[in-house]
Amino acid sequence: MRTLIQAMPVSTLRRNTWLSWARPGALAALALASCAQPAPSPINVGSTAGQPSGGVAGAGAAGSAGAGPLGTGAAGTDMDDAGGAGAIGAADAGGSAGNAGSAGSASSGECPSGAFCESFDDGDQLDAERWESVAPNCSGTGRVAIDTMQTHRGRGSLRVEGGGGYCNHVFARPKQAVLSLPEPLYARFYLRLQRAFESSHVTFLALHDGSEDRDVRMGGQSEILMWNRESDDATLPELSPSGIALSVRPTVDRWLCVELMVSSTGMLSTWVDDEEVAGLEVAGEPTIDVDAQWQRKADWHPTLQDLKLGWESYGDTTNTLWFDDVVVAGERIGCH
Repeated sequence: MRTLIQAMPVSTLRRNTWLSWARPGALAALALASCAQPAPSPINVGSTAGQPSGGVAGAGAAGSAGAGPLGTGAAGTDMDDAGGAGAIGAADAGGSAGNAGSAGSASSGECPSGAFCESFDDGDQLDAERWESVAPNCSGTGRVAIDTMQTHRGRGSLRVEGGGGYCNHVFARPKQAVLSLPEPLYARFYLRLQRAFESSHVTFLALHDGSEDRDVRMGGQSEILMWNRESDDATLPELSPSGIALSVRPTVDRWLCVELMVSSTGMLSTWVDDEEVAGLEVAGEPTIDVDAQWQRKADWHPTLQDLKLGWESYGDTTNTLWFDDVVVAGERIGCH
């Protein structure tokens, strides 16, 4: 599933296999194949536990003039497997044998062309060739690890055990050799929190801005999802009643689909479960008590250099959180 080539429009997360039909009897083949093996259910975003999702079964094309039975391919057993190729239709009553069906595609998606994708499914430890554990300035009790018991889907997720206090922070960061951030930057990941955000400020995602040598941080404060710019401590939204009302309070013990876009022009957008969050957007004239504080730095043009997933607490707040199905691309990915 790991791919790093030129970016193009995206909508799925795994290698791409298309069903192709060689004969006019293809529609009949598909109908019978569908009856023989039902299509996998879509992922329920925000469910308490993600389930593996099989591939779409391939189907053999019908033989001509009284063709024999249609072959159907076996469905993939999890998000990494494509369905098997359909068997060749047998000749019957003088008919010619049907062509073999194409292999079914992995229904849970493919890694978009040009994107960085990570499902944390390949082993019981963080892949040292792709990821590194970092704790800027100081380190303590914070830990990152692969968790095979709590996943959005597939075999594993990234578990972060976040300690209280700044020096107990920890992040997992893709190595520069495997991830070069596109412009604009789009990222999509699934997030699960064990504890709700409290009044104190915390971070779970950080983007290093080379133009200011400081981080742009996504996290929580005042119980809501928010952004914070380290260079001037501006928050998005402002932590006023109006700003807080335009953000969201993440629910605990369920998987949330979180997406973001950050551009070098200073534009910024955020989506949760495919819904854009009005208070987490910078796209036009400033609104008092919402994004006016953020937009006071009119010349903010970030040069993003890395992406980190983890935990940083500026009080005593601790948490355990999980990340899964991470995608970084040059266009919006969406929740699937």
